[in-house]
Formats: sequence, structure tokens, C-alpha cells
Amino acid sequence: MPAFLRAFFLVCCNWAMPSFYEFFAGGGMVRAGLGEEWECLFANDIDAKKAASYTANWGAGRLKIADVGSLAAADLPGRADLAWASFPCQDLSLAGAYVGLQGRRSGAVWPFWRLMQALAAEGRAPSIVVLENVCGALTSHGGEDFAAIGAALADGGYRFGALVMDAVRFLPQSRPRLLIVGIRRGRAVPDRLVAAGPDPLWHPPRLAGAYEKLSRQSKAAWAWWKLPEPPPRTSTFSESIENHPRGVVWHSAAETRRLLSLMSPLHRRKVELAKTAGRPMFGAIYKRTRRDESGKSVQRAEIRFDGVSGCLRTPVGGSSRQSILVVEGSAVRSRLLSPREAARLMGLPDSYRLPENYNEAYHLAGDGVAVPVVRFLAARLLEPLLGYFCTSASIASNSLPASAQCPWEDSSR
Repeated sequence: MPAFLRAFFLVCCNWAMPSFYEFFAGGGMVRAGLGEEWECLFANDIDAKKAASYTANWGAGRLKIADVGSLAAADLPGRADLAWASFPCQDLSLAGAYVGLQGRRSGAVWPFWRLMQALAAEGRAPSIVVLENVCGALTSHGGEDFAAIGAALADGGYRFGALVMDAVRFLPQSRPRLLIVGIRRGRAVPDRLVAAGPDPLWHPPRLAGAYEKLSRQSKAAWAWWKLPEPPPRTSTFSESIENHPRGVVWHSAAETRRLLSLMSPLHRRKVELAKTAGRPMFGAIYKRTRRDESGKSVQRAEIRFDGVSGCLRTPVGGSSRQSILVVEGSAVRSRLLSPREAARLMGLPDSYRLPENYNEAYHLAGDGVAVPVVRFLAARLLEPLLGYFCTSASIASNSLPASAQCPWEDSSR
């Protein structure tokens, strides 16, 4: 919505901007995705290095650096429309040995939830709660972790549902993530935002399977959130590559040969085929541990030339940093992905200030939320929900005709 029109609604119609709390905020990618039409009331992260990036880009005014478990309801100002928590994923993935929500890191979702309960006790429960994590949360401990989250939301007075959203629909990066969206019970929800059953576009079989393991009470509080199909992605991996990268150097010829030697015959054939393309080819490489023909664990370099990068990860717990291979005829060069390239693959603009240290910048990107995913979810679900509430309140006060929309509910997006 144009700024002048938004200002008209805010001032003349006495409407406030939608507001949010941002937990496990990292570098503020949720804030970037929500955009300027949203007001941040509070942000929190325990990591001082990530907090430095948050401050560099958004200022320190709303940020509190602390363990979420040390926070109290009194630390959170006002009443937010949205509380977003991208809680740590390590214990729900291989990096954390799949210990689940009992782990020290991913278990941080429970102190967050206690804060939400404390806000509810004060009559300040956020209208919407979003929990974001890796898809391993669906199957962790045989689905018991997902069921526990569902039970907490249902018991806490929220109608909830979940979606699996892959950043590859918006960016040239394969990055499927689970988003659990809860709406405060008692709030009117437009029929157009709820489907009769799972949509394979957003509710793949593993999500439908996790739903089946929910308790009867949780199923009664469930909603199959309905989102439209996004427009086809037009960007490719090569468009994210810097001509003059900062923070990385090209590998030596020996280092590139070593990388090629780690490839299986299948992936070596991909490189040989790329040499015949008649144009520069950009491949994304990850090193992985695989079993060879004898069953022995060996390190492999695996490459893809499909215009998409692999999922960015934090370079801890055995996860490797992503490399790129540039093939131009018989010439083959390789290097690590640069910090700016990683940020672009997360949807951050080049104006976003990154840490100078390579590991810190890569960790910041690999541990974040893809910005266009947040924007799409906000535009197609969160904002329509809040707009519906706002419109209902306005109609009740006879301040606007029934056909009016809230300023942030833009149906053209």
C-alpha cells in the first residue's frame, strides 16, 4: 500500500499498524519480511553476535539480549497482534542428534510458550502466534513433539494449523520449513482462509500424517490454512553470484581438483556435461557423508546445476558450508559461497549490513527465515486475519461501511 494511503487510514480512521514480538530474532529476517507496515514492539535473542547485526540494521531500541527463559511478561510492552518464534532447530535435526524438544536448544520453545501464557493471564495474549522450524519437528519422537506443540496451542486458547513452505517457490534455494500458525479462539476467521482438508501444495503427506497423531482436542482446534499458489519463481542461482565477491577467495587448482575427486561418477558426469553447455554454468556443492559400494562411510561432494542452491545451514554440528563451481568450457573454478550471496539466497537486500567475519555472516544467513516466505505468509494469511478482525471492530462501531478493508489487507498482493 502506498505510504500516503496508509497514513490516511492510520490518522483519519484511527487505525494502528499491526504490531509484533520477534523471538529468536537473529538478524531480523522476520522483521524484514513483515515490512514497514508492521510495528516491532519487542525483539529478543540470546546471541550477542546476531544481536549486533540486528542492531546494525534495525536499531537497538526494541531489542533485548537475553535467554528467553529469563524473560517475564513485564519485559514485553503493550499487546502485540503477532508473536513470531523461530525457535532453534538443532535438536530437531541431524546436527542435534534428533533429541527433539527435550533438547536444550529446541526446547527453548517452552520458555517462550510460558511467556505467552503469562501474557494471556494478563489479558494481553497475541492474536496470532507463529512457530517456525525445520520439518523434522513433524516426525521428532514419532510425532510426539509436534503433538505436544499442538496440545499447548489448543490448551492455550488458539485455533491452529500448519504449513510446509519451501523458499524455492520464491528464491533459488531449496529450504522447506514448517510454520505453525495459531489464531486466538473466539476471533472470526474468514471461510476463504480455511480449506476443508489438506492441500498438497502446503500440506504434504508428512504433515497430514502428523495431524493424524494429534489428540482429539488438538484436532478439534485444527485449521487447514488455505493459501493461494504463488507466482512461478523467475530468479536462478546464478543471479545471486557476485562478480567480485568479498570475504572469499577462489580455490587453487589443486583445491578444485580435490573437490572434484570427492564426487561420485554421477556427479562427475554432471560437471562434464556442464562443460558442453556453451555458456557459464554455476553449480552449488555440499560435502556429505555417504556410504560407498562396500558400505564404508566416505565424504562426497554433491553438485546441482538446476539453478537452485542447496539449503543454507549453520556451519556447526558437522554441516558444511556451501561451495560454488563455475564451469566455462574446459575451465573449472571453485570457491566458498560468499556472505552476500548467502544473504541474497535468503531474500535480504544488498543494503542489509552483514558481519565482517565470514563465519558470523554465514551463520546469520543459514540460521534465518527466508524473507519472501514471511512476506507471502503475512500477505496471504496473517494480514487478512488481522484485517478481518479490524474490519469487524470498525463495523461494530459504525465507523466504516461493511465493505471496507483494513489498510494492510491488500487483496492485490
